[in-house]
Amino acid sequence: MKYKIADIIVDFDVLHPHLGNQIKDYVYDGNEKTNLHVRFTDQFYEDLRKYYPNLSDDTLEYMYLGGEFYSTLVYFNGMMLHSSCVVYNNRAYLFSAPSGTGKSTHTQLWLKRFPGSYILNDDKPAIRLSKNGIFVYGTPFSGKTNLQQNKRVPIGGICVLERAETNSITRVSTEDAIFALLNQTIRPYKED
Repeated sequence: MKYKIADIIVDFDVLHPHLGNQIKDYVYDGNEKTNLHVRFTDQFYEDLRKYYPNLSDDTLEYMYLGGEFYSTLVYFNGMMLHSSCVVYNNRAYLFSAPSGTGKSTHTQLWLKRFPGSYILNDDKPAIRLSKNGIFVYGTPFSGKTNLQQNKRVPIGGICVLERAETNSITRVSTEDAIFALLNQTIRPYKED
C-alpha cells in the first residue's frame, strides 16, 4: 500500500498493528512516483529474529520500516530528529534528548500552558529543507504513544534538553548544536 510521509511516497506492506494503527492517516492514492518500496519476506523476518530474538515481528516491522524511511529522507533534504515536537501558533518546536530525559513530559507541559498547542510527533518527526523554508512533519513513527499528526508546520526552534536542578536556557554554539543533532538522528552508512 502507498503512503505519503513528509511529502515522500512510500510503498510498504504493513502487516502488524503497532505501525498499522499509526500509519493509517498517511494512506496515499495519488499518482506521484513512489520514492521508497519495501516488502518483507518470511526469510527476512527469520534473519532479523536471529539478530533480535527478543523482539516481536510487530516491533521489527516498525523499527525496520522507520529506519528505511529515515535513511531515504536524507536524499530529500531531510532528517529525523529523535524528539517530541509540539506546535504552537503554527510553529513547530522540537525538544530533543536521549530517551528518558523528559521530552514528552516537557511537551505535555506546553499543552497545559499554551492553549491551542498540539503534539505533531512524540518521538521521530521529520525535518525537511525546501526552497520555502524548513518544515517539520508528523510521521507515523511516533514511538509508543501514537501521538502524531499528518501535517507539515514551519519550524520554530529546536531545544536540546538536559536534566538539571534549576530551569535555564542557553543558546549553544554551532559546533555543539551539530553534535547534539547528530547524536539524535540516523546517519547514512556512506559518507557522501
